[in-house]
Amino acid sequence: MKTISTQNAPAAIGPYSQGKIVGELVFVSGQIPVDPATGAVAEGIQAQAEQSCKNVAAVLEAAGSSMEKVVKTTCFVADMGDFAAFNGVYEKHFTSKPARSCVAAKALPKGVLCEIEAIAEL
Repeated sequence: MKTISTQNAPAAIGPYSQGKIVGELVFVSGQIPVDPATGAVAEGIQAQAEQSCKNVAAVLEAAGSSMEKVVKTTCFVADMGDFAAFNGVYEKHFTSKPARSCVAAKALPKGVLCEIEAIAEL
């Protein structure tokens, strides 16, 4: 097992890592829409979904994988009313159409509107 760490995605804000490689799979911890360069969170679901996708991509790249190799995601949205707008951004990044679960979460870290975790092949 190998721990993944990159400065191109937000640092873990708790007792976990950005990702792990186990065998031929990469497990990416939930990525919230924090800009790793500034620590800022953009306003609105579309901007936040975009940043979360970029953060997932950064962890995958650090692991030697890519968005095209994602086989499963779990997505969390704070408000299911944002589901269509979230999907509009998500489908631009996850073009391989991985298996997915998407659930509403009562609250997400730092009050963000979405979070995405992923499992990918190396």
